[in-house]
Amino acid sequence: MLNYSMVIQWSEKDRCFVVTLPEWGELCQTYGDTYEEALNNAKEVLQLMVDSSKQEGSSLPEVTTFQGQLQKA
Repeated sequence: MLNYSMVIQWSEKDRCFVVTLPEWGELCQTYGDTYEEALNNAKEVLQLMVDSSKQEGSSLPEVTTFQGQLQKA
């Protein structure tokens, strides 16, 4: 799988973890009752997005990479 970004946040309003896939647009989201479920759902959605884009002959979004300096302990 490609190295796309995933932002996982707790939603107090929805009482679940919401995952956004930023490179795919602000409406590309999924969720889960647990962090692990949300992560697994996001992996599945991401794979579906990649497969669908390839089948349609569409180009994949550019991967956003970390530009900062990692501070290792």
